[in-house]
Formats: sequence, C-alpha cells, structure tokens
Amino acid sequence: MPAPNSSANVKAFVPLENNPEVMSHLVHQLGLSSALSFADVYTINDPDLLAFVPRPSHALLLVFPISPAYEVARVAEDESRPTYTGSGPAEPITWFKQTIRNACGLIGLLHAVSNGAARAYITPDSDLDKLLRAAEPLGPAERAELLYESEALESAHGEAAKKGDTVAPAAEDKVDLHFVCFVKGADGRLWELDGRRKGPLERTVLAEGEDMLSHTALSAGVKPLLEKEGAAGTGDVRFSLVSLGPGFE
Repeated sequence: MPAPNSSANVKAFVPLENNPEVMSHLVHQLGLSSALSFADVYTINDPDLLAFVPRPSHALLLVFPISPAYEVARVAEDESRPTYTGSGPAEPITWFKQTIRNACGLIGLLHAVSNGAARAYITPDSDLDKLLRAAEPLGPAERAELLYESEALESAHGEAAKKGDTVAPAAEDKVDLHFVCFVKGADGRLWELDGRRKGPLERTVLAEGEDMLSHTALSAGVKPLLEKEGAAGTGDVRFSLVSLGPGFE
C-alpha cells in the first residue's frame, strides 16, 4: 500500500507476499534467529486447526484489502488521537511510520520482530540489531528517514520479494492490499501497529500466559478488524494471516 501523501518520486518497493517462507527468509537475512519463524494461520475460529500453529505466538501479521469502510473507520479513529512522538528506551513499543511506497509488509515485519519477546532473538551486531539500536533514540520522522535510507533493508527486501509463489507487481504499481501487525509488548499490552496510522494503538492487556493466538488477543486484535470488513459486505476475501513463533534452528 502506498505511504500516505506519497508522490511519484517517493521510493517504492516491490510488495511482499504474505507467505511465511518469504517473511521468515527476510527477517532471518536481517538478523533474527532461526529459532523464530512465521507460520500460516488458516483459521482463528477452529481450535483443532489452531493447534497446528507453533506456540507461543509473539506477533500476528495480517494482510487485507483496503476497503472504503476500513478507510472511514481508520480516519475516524485517528482523528481523536494525538500524533505519536515517542522515542527512547522508556518507549512502551517500537513503532515505525511508513514513508516508502508499497513497504507496508516490511514495516509489519519490523514491528513483529522489534517488540516483545521476539526482540531477544535478534543476533547482536546484525543489520537488524544495528538498525534498531540506531532507531531507538529517534522520533517517528527521523526513524522513517532511517528506514528510507537503509541500504541493508532495501537489499534484503528486494531479494525476499522475488521468492513469492505468485508474480509480484511492480514497485510502482498501485496495490490495494495492506499489512497490519498485532504484537504482545514486553509489558503484556496488545498493540496494533500500522505505519499508516498516527501511532501505535493499544488494544488490551494480556495475562502472562496469553499469547497472540489466545482468545483475548484475537478478540481485541484481528477479529474486530475482520468483522468490520465482513460487515461492509464487499465480498473480498483476500485475507491472509501469519504468526511469528517457534521455528527450526
């Protein structure tokens, strides 16, 4: 999805496919340990099928079609919220503003691995570790510029974008699919993280043993978004969900 207020000369990336192999490859290339990987979540309503998803789930990455109903709801919710200005080690959650066109998948991945328990799995002195250490003291605008200028991110993203099962659109194409990340922060709060919003959105507080596939997390995160889209009656079923959890070293 294009970044807000984007123009023709803004940097654009080839959109990522919400494929767990593609997503895992990208974050592993950047420096996340292979002890964590992404896995498909085929349903959030069938406990038997959910049992096949590796647990605990530290983050969920949802891709969905942008509908007029979603845009109206997004704008309405953001109007009542101040623009986020957080930074520094005391920041409750690491959030990145999207300024690269069609990079919402990359932003979602960064949100997933930069927060909560997953952050402890980042290899010291890797590209990802260096990026996050550089980003920590910066405000949202400066962080966005850091991502925009990162050659390591652009190179890893470009390689991963070629690995999907379908033919990827061109970087300059208009894409109506968008990624949102839901993550359990280090303090147990459930956050919705989207680089198109005015900042991170706190949705609820999770108990110590609740992960992102728990009833509480799904009821406060992914389900409300899917229900809003379903109520809009567009008939568009291009939804896909992956979970970040235990992988294979």
